Amino acid sequence: MDEALIRRLTPHVLGILVRRGADFAAAEDAVQEALIEAIRSWPADPPRDPKGWLVTVAWRKFLDAARADAARRRREDLVDEEPAPGPAREADDTLRLYFLCAHPSLTPASAVALTLRAVGGLTTRQIAQAYLVPEATMAQRISRAKRTVSGVRLDQPGDVATVLRVLYLVFNEGYSGDVDLAAEAIRLTRQLAAGIDHPEVAGLLALMLLHHARRAARTAPDGSLVPLAEQDRSRWDTAAIAEGVVVLQAALARDRLGEFQAQAAIAALHADAPRAEETDWVQIVEWYDELAALTDNPVVRLNRAVAVGEADGPRAGLAELATLDATLPRYTAASAYLHERAGDTDTAARLYAEAALHAPNLAERNHLTREAARLNTRGRG
Repeated sequence: MDEALIRRLTPHVLGILVRRGADFAAAEDAVQEALIEAIRSWPADPPRDPKGWLVTVAWRKFLDAARADAARRRREDLVDEEPAPGPAREADDTLRLYFLCAHPSLTPASAVALTLRAVGGLTTRQIAQAYLVPEATMAQRISRAKRTVSGVRLDQPGDVATVLRVLYLVFNEGYSGDVDLAAEAIRLTRQLAAGIDHPEVAGLLALMLLHHARRAARTAPDGSLVPLAEQDRSRWDTAAIAEGVVVLQAALARDRLGEFQAQAAIAALHADAPRAEETDWVQIVEWYDELAALTDNPVVRLNRAVAVGEADGPRAGLAELATLDATLPRYTAASAYLHERAGDTDTAARLYAEAALHAPNLAERNHLTREAARLNTRGRG
């Protein structure tokens, strides 16, 4: 097969799909899939019109993806914004698709990335942000995963741990407000919990319920973010909190601690505090220690540094922060918060403004910009 020809044709095919109405990211994915098909079929059956062949196959791939996305959105429309408590009453094929995309022929990281893109509906950029890697790196990972499964039968479902990771990341994107998928993730996790007796499945369900319970209080009427300490706790969903705590306690009683149970325990301690000042930060730090031992995740250590700042004072938190990589997402925002708590408002204002430049979404950028403006105004006063 003439790879040089393929390289020359790719931008032309991409341009044709965009002119036909496909958005660039979707067109790029479709062209990549068409190229995979070409690599597989052209050596045995080369087309007479390579460009026309690529356009036809890429357009068909785009239409298939668009139909799949529309079907997914229709499923989401059937879900109430606030999921009903209790076990799921009926299942659909979505959860099975999660398992099939988590194919044993893929590494866990590739399986998660592919599932988030193909079934979860997340963009390559959102997935890259979740994994703390460049968008181009994640695009290559997804393309390799597609190539790997293109020639195998999807009749061997993947493992539960991979599916849990996908559901967790889908929920996080929905909870952030970028994509409204939080309720769908809860619905699918309920189905999984009803069918699999596993403490980490229960731990993930508890974590989702406890976070989702705060959803109504997370934004002000103008759409701006409301930090946890400033939220109106009377707006929290007490029924969801109660259910989450019961599910978590049952999971912890199994004495098989996992990362989702540890995260849920932290969320439960926040939910248990009638006021922000009554939060048991010492116990939260202890749970972050457990979580760090389980995952060795740098973001966990970043959150732990903030918790240490609340439990032992901002200087202790800044000392913990200094041991971490300053390029971590939200590192600068955490540093700004701890500097403000320590009374260094000039440094905090500068750091809030710097953090706003690298915020992952508009709501967070606006919040950090307002924090910088608030401290600058106070300093001038």
